[in-house]
Amino acid sequence: MIGQPISRVDGPAKVTGKAKFAAEFNVPNLTYGVVVTSAIAKGRIVGIDDREALAQPGVRMVMTHKNRPKLARLDLNYKDQDAPAGSPFRPLQDDKIFYSTQPIALVVADTFEMARYAATLVKVAYHEEAHETDLQANLSEAHNPAAGPVNLFKPLPPKPRGNAQQAYMEADKRVSGEFVHQAEHHNPMEMFATTAVYEAPKRGEKPRLTIYDKTQGAPNSQLVVANGLNLPFKNVRVISPFIGGAFGSGLRPQYQLLLASMAALELKQSVRVSLTRDQMFTMGFRPATVQKIALGAQADGTLSSVYHQAIAETSHREDYTETVVNWSGELYKCDNVALDYQLVSLDVYSPQDMRAPGGVTGVSVLEVAMDEMAYEVGMDPLEFRIKNFTSWDQTHDRPYSSKEILACYREGAERFGWARRTPEPRSMRDGNVLVGWGMASGVWMADQIPARAEAVLGVNGKLRVSSATADIGTGTYTIMTQIAAETLGLPIDDVLFRLGDTDMPLAPIQGGSWTAATVGNAVRVVCEDLGKKLLKLAAQMPDSPFKKAKSTDVQFVDSHMRLVGDPSVAISLRDIVALNGGKAVRETSTSIPNMLKQSRYTRYTHSAIFAEVRVDPDLNVVTVSRLVGAVAAGRIINPKTARSQIIGGMVWGLSKALHEESVRDNNVGRFMNHNYAEYHIPVCKDTPDMDVIFVEEHDDVVNPMGIKGLGEIGQVGTPAAIANAIFHATGKRVHDLPITLDKLL
Repeated sequence: MIGQPISRVDGPAKVTGKAKFAAEFNVPNLTYGVVVTSAIAKGRIVGIDDREALAQPGVRMVMTHKNRPKLARLDLNYKDQDAPAGSPFRPLQDDKIFYSTQPIALVVADTFEMARYAATLVKVAYHEEAHETDLQANLSEAHNPAAGPVNLFKPLPPKPRGNAQQAYMEADKRVSGEFVHQAEHHNPMEMFATTAVYEAPKRGEKPRLTIYDKTQGAPNSQLVVANGLNLPFKNVRVISPFIGGAFGSGLRPQYQLLLASMAALELKQSVRVSLTRDQMFTMGFRPATVQKIALGAQADGTLSSVYHQAIAETSHREDYTETVVNWSGELYKCDNVALDYQLVSLDVYSPQDMRAPGGVTGVSVLEVAMDEMAYEVGMDPLEFRIKNFTSWDQTHDRPYSSKEILACYREGAERFGWARRTPEPRSMRDGNVLVGWGMASGVWMADQIPARAEAVLGVNGKLRVSSATADIGTGTYTIMTQIAAETLGLPIDDVLFRLGDTDMPLAPIQGGSWTAATVGNAVRVVCEDLGKKLLKLAAQMPDSPFKKAKSTDVQFVDSHMRLVGDPSVAISLRDIVALNGGKAVRETSTSIPNMLKQSRYTRYTHSAIFAEVRVDPDLNVVTVSRLVGAVAAGRIINPKTARSQIIGGMVWGLSKALHEESVRDNNVGRFMNHNYAEYHIPVCKDTPDMDVIFVEEHDDVVNPMGIKGLGEIGQVGTPAAIANAIFHATGKRVHDLPITLDKLL
């Protein structure tokens, strides 16, 4: 089953409406909460008049910092699996305003419509203070990030190697520049919502909550609710079987989760809090970043110096960090490298992970600079990258576990037709339209972390596997089903994979492109362990041919266990389960990475993106007409869902290059284009023909199955490939993303 283009097993449930999302679980006596947000960016609340709202029929409560349930005091109680260093925000904690549109009240009523109306009647008086939300105006206030648990996955820049400044001054060719990209907001189809179901406590016990939440990790939401609201973990169950898009926005619990849970405890009744599209802009975002880069090279195209600095925005409460500049010291061979990453604390909500966090920000800049240097030394941009290829990670002084990026270059260029490119800018036309071809490299981490899974083989011969992971649309349901089916030799229809429930074995948040490797290996291990149990049962039969067999002596094929040496000796899995006294056979196992083996290598996924753009020379309107992505990502479990992931990443990269920008009015400290009408994303008309190539790559270091993640790698190189194609078409470099027609004009 592994390697087959199986259609999504969860597809029928989604297209028929049977799949339920966080705001679709209806329970008896449900009430509805609507959030009231602040009108200022910094200051204090000096008064809240909720009398008119409370006078409306069906309004149960206006919850504020004055009447909320008691919260845990320690910052540690609100730390989640993705929390950076600092003090996490918790809604309604006190009267302080930290950012514009901060949640300051929750109106709960018998109907959503009444709650929404009553929320407009809440009157708030403020003591306003001067705020700062402009990153570029405050670059002089930059500081080094504080150390925090997040740096385990987002390491800060390494120490310099060689002498980048001296090598730059001695270089035959030099390029440098400042690059800016603005903030971007998550806008998944499903907005954030939480349905908190209240269960009255038994005598001497605390109440229970069953929570349907939009989250990329049900255990993460459980962690914050239980700790923050002083409840035992067993009293908080979080369920999230389906997610309508997330890619980072659901890694950290959003504020509606605590609001709904607090309201349910206070009212002793079930409460649903759903955020509006406007309110999707009142939470974390990809931070605006200002970057400076300088490259030096010898006349023959040998890269001799790299300097890359990034200054990003963060909140006053937390030092949110991303891995922005580190890639510049690892993707190409260079003996002189200096990297720097700093933060500016502003009166904003903490930024948060957004697909390929840091990677798409930093690699985009490196790859545009590499394109500029290729022109400076008079080399083809592809040949320039090939010349500076390295199979050795100079930052950590170790080899890559695998790095088939040369194959990505070769196969991608051939599919794209790169050899037909003429090098001079503005040299390719289709009639009056300028045509440009550009390319860029991509890189992303290939991690595996511990996870648990359970496998249960029923008396009917059907297998149920579960793990408390998530599926944000990446195809997790499907590939886990495939792994389980292959491991125990069952047809797809006889395997059910379940996820998104804290009653299931523990799994980490779904992020970082590690879920396929992490949970996939947990599924493999538990199915193998279950197979060993089945072998023990079969060995206990009278005159059993499996009595002396070891696990390596048997294989599972066509719903049977059979001897490898003599396939005619076989027994059906259903018959084995019958030997268990009519009870299902179950196993729970943990998959743990081989840290010693992995630590000797740098483990990344690589790609090469090729882009064609067409530019109207009079209006400077840019159309992306072709994209080709060649990806080296180890073993591909399902080429159909894998292709979808790469296409989705390339579309998002196109969006970053040409469309997405959260526009903040720094006079009021507020994002102004907080809706789908004015927050631009690519639609079908903007989306070109896309071709995806998976180059062959074998890697038994990353994990036993050789799996590398695909969620981010399709996006990382795409903005630079498009920007480079625009330069080739027009002869103009634009260092400020998104590249809109006014910047080209």
